[in-house]
Amino acid sequence: MAATVEKKVKAATGASFAVGILIAVLNGAVADESLLGPLPAWLQAIVLGGGPGLLTFLGGWQAKHTPRLPVD
Repeated sequence: MAATVEKKVKAATGASFAVGILIAVLNGAVADESLLGPLPAWLQAIVLGGGPGLLTFLGGWQAKHTPRLPVD
């Protein structure tokens, strides 16, 4: 049986993705692209959008969860 992804992991992944997009927009708006300047624009979008989301997902997936007590 495959393990299911908990809601907190999905929420953290989505939030991280949104922050990555926000950083990309801000980076383009201030025209200071020195960090990712050597990369093509399409690869910058993947790195900024997918990188933080992937790392957050993996971190949340590997994190130990607090055991839940049975509800009486």
